[in-house]
Amino acid sequence: MLLNAILVGLVGIFCMLDSRLLGRLNFERPLIGSTLVGLVLGDLHTGLVVGAQLELVSLGLVNVGAASPPDMVLGSIVASAFAILTKATPEEALTIAIPIAVLGQFMGILLRTIIVGLNHRVDNLIDEGEFKKAANTHIIWGTVLYSLSYFVPIFLAIYLGTDVVKNFISTVPEWLTNGLNLASKIMPAYGFALLLSMMMTKKNVMYMLAGFLLAAYLKLDLTAISLIGIVGALILRDVKFDKLSSVSNKDNQDELDSDDYDILDEPDGY
Repeated sequence: MLLNAILVGLVGIFCMLDSRLLGRLNFERPLIGSTLVGLVLGDLHTGLVVGAQLELVSLGLVNVGAASPPDMVLGSIVASAFAILTKATPEEALTIAIPIAVLGQFMGILLRTIIVGLNHRVDNLIDEGEFKKAANTHIIWGTVLYSLSYFVPIFLAIYLGTDVVKNFISTVPEWLTNGLNLASKIMPAYGFALLLSMMMTKKNVMYMLAGFLLAAYLKLDLTAISLIGIVGALILRDVKFDKLSSVSNKDNQDELDSDDYDILDEPDGY
């Protein structure tokens, strides 16, 4: 069990590094992470089945801006490992994944709070001209902290068992849970505000308002609004390019008419 816990923990670190050092190659998706767990534990089929189930759950979880949703990457890796080691069904693995994902959400919020302190250290190092140390603080220490935040809970969950993790979650004080839940609800709004401050212009504000009105008054879900947006984009594309095409054809015709006029009016012998 010790070797299995170490191997699964290393898989968790590798999947975590996907969006931070590897360039987002989709290794952090629950389907891929669970498949890798099945590969290292010798049961690829179970890893694929559990990963497919958990991928459907994670489709509705979107990390926008500084928001921190339940960490389905952490949850799926632990759940798939237990499904393989204990021969549990995918449905039973789902019941394991949810509390682990919630625990990962809490740890993510705390970790980001700690990492903020590193920014001040980096600012001081830059002011002092210590650029190499500033880069190492960001790349090395940030990566180490994130790696430990994945390896430690995965290792303990596999080595000690899910009951220990569930008992730990139940012992978390209610005031801390409420505070983290409140922070997780505020952070998405803050994340959207940061994105809109960079993206919003007078030309596209009407599209955001249209989507808001569709969701608020017509009670349409995200899929319906996205499909309406695609149809609207296709219509606007045709209108825009047809207009540009007609203007271009008119300019070309005017140029041809002007050239013909100049040729006809040239004096003899010129």
